[in-house]
Amino acid sequence: MKVLIFVTAFLFYCNIVSATETKIIVRAKARDAKFIGSSIGGAYVIIRNKINQEILAEGKTTSSTGNTDLIMKNPKTGRGIVVDAQTAGFLAKIDIDEPVFVSIEVVSPFNHKQAQAKVSTELWLIPGRDILGDGIILEIPGFIFDILKPRTHQYIPLNTVKDRPFQIQANVVMMCGCVVEKGGVWNSDEIEVIGILKRDGKHIKDIKMSLISTNLFEGDYLLNAAGNYELILYAYNEKTGNTGVDKVNYVIYE
Repeated sequence: MKVLIFVTAFLFYCNIVSATETKIIVRAKARDAKFIGSSIGGAYVIIRNKINQEILAEGKTTSSTGNTDLIMKNPKTGRGIVVDAQTAGFLAKIDIDEPVFVSIEVVSPFNHKQAQAKVSTELWLIPGRDILGDGIILEIPGFIFDILKPRTHQYIPLNTVKDRPFQIQANVVMMCGCVVEKGGVWNSDEIEVIGILKRDGKHIKDIKMSLISTNLFEGDYLLNAAGNYELILYAYNEKTGNTGVDKVNYVIYE
């Protein structure tokens, strides 16, 4: 019995000794924008052994969205560096004793469930051969989109709004939290924001939304009937293919 315990302990010790710490940094980058970091709640990273799905490391990206000039304004080259020392990422330290084929999954933005996207890739990790610098960068498409007015399941008396402009507002930002503004790096003129309005399940009209201040889009329509309303708002950038959607239901009653 003592011999068995000794052999087991010896083998366990040998396995620890032979394992080599291998570092890999994973970053989430918003499409046509910057990196997803602490200011927006981070992106969640899971690194798994592809064979048995064992989780080797997991955690959130932290730190800043990166250098705007470096990411957005400098000419892109095949080996151009797009990160600096402060750029957000998740640094994993994984002990392995032989090459391991891994899957890397990123869910982002972590704190905005309605806007979340999941992206993944696969690669070999080699013991002691770190993947640092830019690291592994996964692109997250879309917009973070929040309807501000009307509120979810808001009950509104018809006599307070009938035949008056009924205001709709939405907040739209890039997936990294970067601002949308007229003429800015992320130019509102390139983003179409439209509301699709339904009453009792039937399409009524489309509502064009316009930027009124940084990130804030507004539109209105004449409301003249009670019913169960559904508003679907979308944002679309033809140049980048970025899209975002939010929905709200509200009730107009007599």
